[in-house]
Amino acid sequence: MYDGRTLVETVVDVVSRCCSPVFVIAAPGQALPDLPGVNVLRDEARGIGPLLATARGLRAAADAGAQRAFVCAVDMPHLTTGLITDLAGHAGADVVLPWDGRDHYLAGVYRTGLADRVDGLVSAGERSMRALVDRVNTQRIVMAPTAVLTNVNTPAEMRN
Repeated sequence: MYDGRTLVETVVDVVSRCCSPVFVIAAPGQALPDLPGVNVLRDEARGIGPLLATARGLRAAADAGAQRAFVCAVDMPHLTTGLITDLAGHAGADVVLPWDGRDHYLAGVYRTGLADRVDGLVSAGERSMRALVDRVNTQRIVMAPTAVLTNVNTPAEMRN
């Protein structure tokens, strides 16, 4: 919970202010709160990581007519619409990522046409988002360290 809502509700609220449609990729059987206006898609298998889920989301966005999609983790309680619109303002690359000394794969804009490429990587045994971004035209936007890019995975990280 973050400010009285789940992290997924918090992130969906921010994303839905500047992106439409919004898709949430969930694990098989994963419980989710009610997310009005959100398309919930289920991973086909557990434990493969974000690469396969990214392909699923990109394909859904492409089917909805989008050429690019903002892809993010749902454990980013400080995410802002400003970050999303700043990244979306950089056109031309297959992937646009924030970089603050490291790549933030799950806070970037991806060309939806990459879904088949991702499927090929997953079929070849790849599981890392890096496998994709290192093989396509990726633009990194240099940013100062910021709480906006913080992922929280434990209660201790949430308190910091």
